[in-house]
Amino acid sequence: MKCPFCGFEETKVIDSRSVERKKRRRRACINCGNRFNTYEIVERPLLMVAKKDGTFEPFDREKLIRGIFNAIKKRPVNAEQVNMIVDDIENTCSGSSLCQISSDEIGNLILEHLRKIDPVAYIRFASVYKDFADVESFISAISELDNCNKEKCTNQAEK
Repeated sequence: MKCPFCGFEETKVIDSRSVERKKRRRRACINCGNRFNTYEIVERPLLMVAKKDGTFEPFDREKLIRGIFNAIKKRPVNAEQVNMIVDDIENTCSGSSLCQISSDEIGNLILEHLRKIDPVAYIRFASVYKDFADVESFISAISELDNCNKEKCTNQAEK
């Protein structure tokens, strides 16, 4: 790392800590002794989302967060849980070195998380994501969720 004050090529790291998905490093120049900060971020490949209409758009973390927040309004789900869902989706994609993912896959991942966190938020998100057209669609989704919860309870009771 080049010193911004004297241009000397060697510096030493004095302190290092994580700040908002970045690594902040406090450095000191070995030559002039001046101190400065650098920030390091992990460069991820551009993740493209394949939409239902066949078009592609860049993955937008904020768009995902907004969609989830619409589903959790007035529900006992906090912002930290929402960020964990989005982080998990991003990590799933970058961990498998994906450069494209379908909006269906993203929706299913969100539904998986919401099913575990809050059933009402799950139904809200599913109603928009799966484009429910009638009451029967809601009833079917609720029945499916109820059956899943009963199986989960039965499996836990057997253990």
